[in-house]
Amino acid sequence: MVTVGALTAFLTAVGNGAAGEVGKQVLVSTGALVRRTLGREAPLPSSPEGWELLARQMHPRLLEDPRRTDEFSRLLRSLPEVDLLPGAGLPPATRDFTDRQTVLKKLKREATRPAAGRPRVALLYGSPGIGTSAVALHCGADRIARYPDGQFYVDARDTAAENGLEPAVVLLRLLRQMGVAPDKMPPTEVGREALYRRLTAGRRALVVIDHASSAAQVRGLIPATPEVFLLVVASGPAFLLEAERIAVPPLKDRDAVELLRKVAGPEPVARAKPHMPALLDGCAGNAFALKAAAVRLLTGEPSAASGTEPAPDRHPVRGMAHDACRRLRPEAARLCRLTALGGWPAIDARLAGEAAGVPREDAARMLAEAADVRLMEPVGDGRYRFRPEVRRHLADAAVPEHGIPDCVAAVSRALDDLLNRALHAARAALPQSWRTESAPHGDTPYGDEAAGMTALLAEADNLVRAVSVAEEYQYVDTALWLARALWPLQLKAGYWDEALPALRIAARCADEHHPRTRLAGALHFQLGHCLGELRQWEEAERAVRAAVDCERAAGHARGEASSVEMLGLLCLYQWQYPRAYERFAEAERVYGRIGPDDDGAGDLPRALALIQRHQGRALRGMGDLTEAANRLESARAFFAAQNEAYNLARTLTDLAETLHEAGDDAEALTKVAEAQSLLTPEQAAPHLAYLAHLRELCEA
Repeated sequence: MVTVGALTAFLTAVGNGAAGEVGKQVLVSTGALVRRTLGREAPLPSSPEGWELLARQMHPRLLEDPRRTDEFSRLLRSLPEVDLLPGAGLPPATRDFTDRQTVLKKLKREATRPAAGRPRVALLYGSPGIGTSAVALHCGADRIARYPDGQFYVDARDTAAENGLEPAVVLLRLLRQMGVAPDKMPPTEVGREALYRRLTAGRRALVVIDHASSAAQVRGLIPATPEVFLLVVASGPAFLLEAERIAVPPLKDRDAVELLRKVAGPEPVARAKPHMPALLDGCAGNAFALKAAAVRLLTGEPSAASGTEPAPDRHPVRGMAHDACRRLRPEAARLCRLTALGGWPAIDARLAGEAAGVPREDAARMLAEAADVRLMEPVGDGRYRFRPEVRRHLADAAVPEHGIPDCVAAVSRALDDLLNRALHAARAALPQSWRTESAPHGDTPYGDEAAGMTALLAEADNLVRAVSVAEEYQYVDTALWLARALWPLQLKAGYWDEALPALRIAARCADEHHPRTRLAGALHFQLGHCLGELRQWEEAERAVRAAVDCERAAGHARGEASSVEMLGLLCLYQWQYPRAYERFAEAERVYGRIGPDDDGAGDLPRALALIQRHQGRALRGMGDLTEAANRLESARAFFAAQNEAYNLARTLTDLAETLHEAGDDAEALTKVAEAQSLLTPEQAAPHLAYLAHLRELCEA
């Protein structure tokens, strides 16, 4: 017996379910089953109340039909299980941690107090560089045994956006840490929060969100289970969050001296005794500034305070950055300032060299020198980043030190380098796609598709950041082409949340500067695709309709047809099967306008085969199983003749489901077996799991 509660849970899980092709397959198939059960079209619900109402409408019908009840019972059991994995844990705690006993006691009290129906949440806050992150990591390292189900860490600073991560992206990164595979990742914020709560229910775990900038980023993570401790770290003032607020104050002078001894050793600190009052006054108990001062003591240089004028209005971290620049060679300090202008999430020698206009080998040495004086932090693979307060100081100092023309030229060179890399990598990653722009002339540095994708993934955050930087500096065309280069990341790597802000900027800029052109149409299509994958249906449809209008105005039939096809897919995924079929039929008519010498003529047979498949899926949802099977069989024949294993397997899966619904389970099983033979576990594990479930339904 299927209960209303179980049915509601299943439907909600499908609606919030996994991303990717298999997730969409489950969504479309469930919609078809819902329509057959109710005997009418039922649009995809958009709220928990809507899913419950749909379950209550279906439940009496299921009780009247034992076969359908059995099918839904099997569907309930088929939902993929997602288990919490311990993950990589927290980053290592610092060896020179000093004092903070009062703060640690407050944290321990919140983590161990009787739950009494109140979630355990703490908000650590303090000025940049004061040591809030160090406290959080020390707390985790000291209490590993208390959290046997794992310690999970997200750095909300690691983003291409100036305003920090969106709440949905925080959840995305946290669930990745918890072991959720891409094919099981819910595409919506609501779905991700529900999965987070399911994974942590009844668990004992520590969740640390570092460098949070707003309550909105973390509000959805407040635990519902008493043994999960959420520790939020803010580099700045506290924000409004239902949490135990714990301030991290400046180190007292005696603790500051102890920290200097731990980093530099007792002898250098003793030698600096005459300058110690000025040094302590300049560092103002800031742990980051004190560690930078300790590096100077190690090298035997005079203290920062002994040779500079006091600046009481300067934050200690900015003071440290100013002093570090004075210690660097002038050309290295210039490289740091000019590189800081872009706000790049990750900086390698090539990017820094382009910004400063110096050879890559020289830039690599300068980056290492900057890291030695703590202006930069290494993040692996020859890449570095600035602390936010350090970057702001360097960027603010760039124009006074080097002038506007030099600064603008630095940003321009960096953008040109990123665009060159991106276009070459995108072309290598999707060499056959007409939606991939041509790369600049010259030899491509990427030998195959895998190398191109690897390069794009390595630069992804920089590319997203570059779109907003290019808009800010009014390099509009650069912004648009950078956004176009994100297409392989959307299509092959599921890079939707991260790319969305850049695509919104690019689509707006295209409308302002290149309205009703193929370029504008392509960018609106990318935006609509991204929004559709994230199941933001209304905005996705607006974007794709804009793509249709642009492509039609530009006289680009191939782009118009593809965009109309996307409108059909958006309808299909929302269980609007008649509307979906109308859009697919319209796309077929537009494809029919492509002449033998027009763009896309060579790919027309394949495009029409895909349209046949989509029409078959829509007809199945409408209940016309005979015609659905005919369209799918036509598509199957084309893909079989072309040896397209991936599209052939997907079409066979659709055909097997259609035959099963028509009652021809024997023939459906042959299609399942054929589809299984085309797929390998290494490349298509989710699809194979879906086929195994379909086989079970047919055999039952």
